[in-house]
Amino acid sequence: MSGDDRSWNDGDKLSFSERDRRRREGQSSPREQRPKGISKAKEEAVTKQYIKQLDGLFSKTKGGAEVEKLGAAIRAAHGTGGLADACRQYRDVAGFPDDAALLGMFLDSGDTELVVGGLQALQAACEGEGFKASGGLRSQIRMLAEDPNDEVAELAEALAARL
Repeated sequence: MSGDDRSWNDGDKLSFSERDRRRREGQSSPREQRPKGISKAKEEAVTKQYIKQLDGLFSKTKGGAEVEKLGAAIRAAHGTGGLADACRQYRDVAGFPDDAALLGMFLDSGDTELVVGGLQALQAACEGEGFKASGGLRSQIRMLAEDPNDEVAELAEALAARL
């Protein structure tokens, strides 16, 4: 063996038994150590943000998986006392939805602020191309035109005239 031949176990490589001993004792190998300046909390935050971006890429809605969950919460709360709270949570995270069915649920919430916002979102959707209101939504808007709140009634009348 010549002097410059390196054995498989030279100084900078760990033997298998040394690796096993470090693993048992909870020590990490030099390759497993985190670079200096990156804390575990920062690494976790970056990972969560990356996962959230990936969820957004593979989600059907424009807001991502979180918005889909909030939409599902609205559908689950429809017809219950928690509908207005579910609608507020959705609005706070994603604004008013583009989906006419979800907007119809906003109109059912009983909260004047949510109903007015839902009617305004429906008016904006009517200005866009391809919006078709279902018969149930039209009936709902006609009923809101009879609302005792003047603002709701006026918005609903104007919207009913466009549909």
